[in-house]
Amino acid sequence: MPDPLENLYRIKKEDIPKAGSVLRNAFQHDPVWEKLFEDAQVSDEKLLAFNETPIRYCFKFGEVYAVSRNLEGIAAWIPGELSVMTPWRLIRSGAMKSARKLGFKLGKKMKIVFKPIENDRKEHMEGKPFIYFFMLGVAAEFQGQGFGGKLIRALIGKSEQDGLPLYLETETEENVALYEKFGFKMLKKTILPLIDLPTWEMVREPKT
Repeated sequence: MPDPLENLYRIKKEDIPKAGSVLRNAFQHDPVWEKLFEDAQVSDEKLLAFNETPIRYCFKFGEVYAVSRNLEGIAAWIPGELSVMTPWRLIRSGAMKSARKLGFKLGKKMKIVFKPIENDRKEHMEGKPFIYFFMLGVAAEFQGQGFGGKLIRALIGKSEQDGLPLYLETETEENVALYEKFGFKMLKKTILPLIDLPTWEMVREPKT
């Protein structure tokens, strides 16, 4: 059986800063991140470091792939049991240094904001192994060219090959429609505390 990821580029450690920059660009108009940062004095340098955090985490505990060596788009995933970024896991992955750059106050706010979806994820998937689709980001200049779909299809292929469900959260209805086209089902719409914005929790069960 062919490797569903063979046509993607698996990022190397030296690619992480550029991958963080791609995510910074891809998520610059994300409603949740805009709301989180609206009252904080966050420099672009800090935001770039912050976007390296999930890349370093998934690089250590899961997998991070790009469309090509040019890193037009990035997808990252991890085993479901590691989906919560605990302090110890952040330290082990080397991501704590970049995560700290946003400061204690914003870090505490983020913990409150995202706690409900962490609890929901645990409830939805309790007792089941799964792949947590941590993130998907395509640089603005490459959006609409099919790069996101290529990354999603590759991960779906891995999910089918491994016989594991895929779980994700997304912040826009546009993304919900996209993922539904790929066979994801919505489990719950959650309003995030403090920022009063919705997140949709979705799962895709393997067909094999």
